[in-house]
Amino acid sequence: MKKLIILLNFITLIATGPLLTRCSSNSSSNNNNENHTKKPSQHRGEHAEDEEQHAKSSETEGHSGESEHQAREVHLSKQQRNNLGIKVDTLNSGSASSTIARPASITYDLDEIAKVGPRIEAKVIRVLKDLGDNVQQGERLVLMSSVELGKVKADYIRLRAALKREQAHYKREKSLFEQDISSQAELLKAEAEYEQTRAERDAAAEALRLYGLSNEAIQSIEAGTEAPLSHFYITSPINGVVQERNLSPGQTVSSSETPIHIANLSKMWVMIDAYEQDIRYLEQGQSISLSVRSLPSATFKGTIDWISYALQKDSRTMPVRAHLENTGGQLRSGMFGTVRIQTDTERKIAMIPVDAVQTIEGESMVFVPGQEPGSFRATKVMLSTENEGMVEIASGLQPGDRAVIAGAFDLKSALTAQSRSASHSH
Repeated sequence: MKKLIILLNFITLIATGPLLTRCSSNSSSNNNNENHTKKPSQHRGEHAEDEEQHAKSSETEGHSGESEHQAREVHLSKQQRNNLGIKVDTLNSGSASSTIARPASITYDLDEIAKVGPRIEAKVIRVLKDLGDNVQQGERLVLMSSVELGKVKADYIRLRAALKREQAHYKREKSLFEQDISSQAELLKAEAEYEQTRAERDAAAEALRLYGLSNEAIQSIEAGTEAPLSHFYITSPINGVVQERNLSPGQTVSSSETPIHIANLSKMWVMIDAYEQDIRYLEQGQSISLSVRSLPSATFKGTIDWISYALQKDSRTMPVRAHLENTGGQLRSGMFGTVRIQTDTERKIAMIPVDAVQTIEGESMVFVPGQEPGSFRATKVMLSTENEGMVEIASGLQPGDRAVIAGAFDLKSALTAQSRSASHSH
């Protein structure tokens, strides 16, 4: 009770300080009005004083940045520190658990995503598979039509027929030469024409393969069938689910577009936000367990397969990737969760009492001694695991730093009152 009364008196003193200053200013103003008649020498003295005050004002404006830096700083006398029970101590290097818990998000395994589109400009005739449909590798997705492809197919049919004709001619000339009926020159000419036609046929077949036709589709090309030669199918290159579809009948699609996405959801990536201090404890191949908010009873096992060599500039976190099996397809891209990484080593990390951490303007803060005696500055920290009244400081302070371990709430109250009185004084 005595400590509460002292704190209230201290806050009242901070809050009324600006009022006393304004009262003093008003009193001085009244005295100046009463003594407006003065000697010239007195005016010259006042002019010098005005210049001095102007210089001080300029100096104050030059240090506005320092005032902003001190906005989260409290100054206490020795008596006030004793009355509030402020205790400062060196942060010890505590032994945290061998399991590191860090936030994570779920995303597709990019090695299990197929973005599909035509290799030649074509028009959509019919969409065969819709969003959410399961498809197998090689299954037809869209029926397309391309005039240019139809011309290549027609040329392939012509060259295939020409090859049969030249092959028969070559065999006949070879038989006649063996019977000494035909000359060697005729045989060589027939052979050359046959080889040239075969090369042209093979080139046309290769062009069709470049346009996405399989060998089976090429072999099945026939003239005079019901299906126009311009028609072809886009097929799925993997097993999966149609995750994206950006086309409709009648739409013309260019060769640079990939309007259909097939996702194999049996495997997923987990992107983990690790801290800088975790670097020495993380290795590829370590096991992880993932839990997500929307599936509280499920746990997913995975393995770390990539650790970034760069920290994010804004968050100062280190991206880490793990892959896992998506049992039953329960995980969805974009989910958030918590990953626990088994490091098999105890970690040395700064520990502080939970009560020493205060929330100020939505951020976790710890008070540390300022540069001047009796000053305390609020420092932003990132917290990690909490255990038995102690909490890990993930970043912001290191083992060996000095910080307020008792009386932090009183310092926060004083800082809040100081900020309010400063705003009222303006």
